Amino acid sequence: MITHTTIKNFKSHRKTSLSLSCLNILTGLNGVGKSSVFQALLLLRQSYLKNRLHEGIDLNKPLCNIGLVADARYQYATDDIIEFGIQIDQQQNLLMQFQTNELDSTFLKLAKKPAYSHLNQISLFNRKFQYLSAARLAPQESYPKDSYSVEKERQISNELGKCELIAHFLYYYGSEKIPFDNLKHPQSPFDDLLSQTNAWFREISPNNQVIIKNNQINFEIKHQFHLENNQRSTNEFKPENVGFGISYALPIIVAVLAAEKNSLLLIENPESHLHPQAQAKLAELMALAAQNGVQICIETHSEHIINGTLVAIKNYQSEQRGIAHDKVRIYYFERDEIHHATQSIAVPVSEEGRITYPPRGFFDQFKKDIKTLMGF
Repeated sequence: MITHTTIKNFKSHRKTSLSLSCLNILTGLNGVGKSSVFQALLLLRQSYLKNRLHEGIDLNKPLCNIGLVADARYQYATDDIIEFGIQIDQQQNLLMQFQTNELDSTFLKLAKKPAYSHLNQISLFNRKFQYLSAARLAPQESYPKDSYSVEKERQISNELGKCELIAHFLYYYGSEKIPFDNLKHPQSPFDDLLSQTNAWFREISPNNQVIIKNNQINFEIKHQFHLENNQRSTNEFKPENVGFGISYALPIIVAVLAAEKNSLLLIENPESHLHPQAQAKLAELMALAAQNGVQICIETHSEHIINGTLVAIKNYQSEQRGIAHDKVRIYYFERDEIHHATQSIAVPVSEEGRITYPPRGFFDQFKKDIKTLMGF
């Protein structure tokens, strides 16, 4: 598990240091560096997968596209070094420094060779990793087949976190038992991935069943609804005809349910196209997985994701079902307008799931609107 990360001179990050735990939530204003935290990790992974990390970092493809060194370097840097650091389980440190003097290059060269070993044992660099971006695929008529990426590397996505392999993944691993008992939905007697996916999915879309069809060269996803108090079911519907939120939520549910201990999941905007109750259920599911030692990092603008997490903390205190408060980190991001640099503010959470002293701007729009409506 990554217990600490540092970013220096990268995009808007003049110098950022984050202490991480099992469930990590990044929130705050638009354009202040939340996504760049994910990109720093993605750059390390994509360069490792290309077998180039021993020389430096490839700024583009397949996980993220930064552009040129000039785009990657913090504008007001006082030196020509970009630095990424990660600490693993408070023991192994990986500190990498890169030269930025070739501003028109797409490759960041190592400034000096770092001391590290056994990177393949770190979730960021192995098959215990998933990236689900804000640009997840909209409903599709068909989904591609990629036997190596899914069956050997256990990936839901190859390109920019689009989750294009979700149908193949769910088809191939659907009969596997989910790793953790506390993730079992009470409405399903079965513990396989497909059954549990459908059980949790029905929290998003009632009575909806996901059906995966193998067309040999690709896969299709269909949706069928069971009628209450009736043995009948509806016809099968294409994803395009059942709403965007359903397609956006499916990869999250599958990735969380399938994750093993010490896996790393980067999830952007889990709330996309979902109503508040669905967002709260996703927060509950992610909290339950994180309690087991799955490391989940979320970028969100949703107070329902935040509140759902706080409810999970409260439930853990009272019922031991949810997540312990010390396994949660919440950061509010804003901008230092003097240096045009990212500022990250740790938001402490109590054992009761309360935020006593939230930073200014932290989901306070509702209070502002109520004051206006009440005439205060």
